[in-house]
Amino acid sequence: MRTVNRLSVLAVLVVACLAMFLVTGTATAKEKAPEEAAPTVQLAILLDTSNSMDGLINQAKTQLWTIVGEFTKTKLAGKLPKLQVALYEYGNDSLVASEGYVRQVVPLTDDLDKISEALFALDTNGGEEYCGKVILTATQQLDWSKGPRDLRCIFIAGNEEFTQGNVDYKIACKAAADRGITISTIFCGDRQEGIDTKWEDGAKLADGSYLCINADHRQVAILTPHDKELAELSAEMNRTYLAYGDQAKREKAASRQEAQDTNAAKSAINVAAQRAGFKASGLYKNSGWDLVDAVTDGTVKLEEIPTENLPEVMQPMSPAERAEYLQKMTATRKAIAAKIQAISAQRDDYVAKERARLAAEAPAAAEAAAQPFADAVQDAIEAASGGK
Repeated sequence: MRTVNRLSVLAVLVVACLAMFLVTGTATAKEKAPEEAAPTVQLAILLDTSNSMDGLINQAKTQLWTIVGEFTKTKLAGKLPKLQVALYEYGNDSLVASEGYVRQVVPLTDDLDKISEALFALDTNGGEEYCGKVILTATQQLDWSKGPRDLRCIFIAGNEEFTQGNVDYKIACKAAADRGITISTIFCGDRQEGIDTKWEDGAKLADGSYLCINADHRQVAILTPHDKELAELSAEMNRTYLAYGDQAKREKAASRQEAQDTNAAKSAINVAAQRAGFKASGLYKNSGWDLVDAVTDGTVKLEEIPTENLPEVMQPMSPAERAEYLQKMTATRKAIAAKIQAISAQRDDYVAKERARLAAEAPAAAEAAAQPFADAVQDAIEAASGGK
């Protein structure tokens, strides 16, 4: 899944110079070919929220930042990918029966605080688990990319027969496969039972992976000497975010970010540390509400934003002062992010060594420290991205 660019710097320079010469006839040409855009990874997570799935939902809440954090270390086609995640729930009595007990919770988005917020708001209730229906709904409803280098994945997790409902799972899986979407199935229970109830077959039909997990696994976190500092730096980074838009939008965005920090910290200090690492990566995007991200990626121009839609601290400033303040917050965030990235690398190394030690010396403790849902998703993504 992770690729390493094996071309030397010299080779890259030689190729670049030759290409420039062939196109322009001179090695001093100023024009460059436009850089190819980074591939996009789209993940749709479909969770069974019937009564028996409390453990699964808890794993999804606490392991989200582990899952998405893997992409900060991953390259597709030699580039850090763009990341979008969607969330569906199914199999819950509180959902609309005429819609197959299926609900789109969040459409594909790069604002992963929305996904975290939605996961923490999910409730379980008894119901009918219609896997074919939720797969077909996600396939038809989401704005899937068409890029040949992009990765499109559906992950469906549950513990009842894959065959339930009036939408044939074979038709649903074929519809996804026809659009280049892989389907990986995560059965919460015995492996053979999942095979017998067609979870494995569903994955095979759409070139995905079939995995089994213990939905009720109680993880024992591996704590590190770096967790507390990472959580503190995460809070410090929040002060560089400048919410723009009308007042209600600004307040909602800022409170959502703070609430997801709190949710992560309440889960465990290591979850807060993992979230901090993701926030410092290039994948934590908030251009829809944060002025630093929005101006940096060209979503908006500072001078075109009405004064009343600027962050309150910037509204009394002159145009020059606003530009200077934005530049200061941008530089401050980059500095904090660099610290977090360095410390996160130390943390990852500590965790890897501790996992290896536990595997060798205390297999039961190593099993307790596992993250079944995150591990299953990461394994499936690695398999799906093998040809990218």
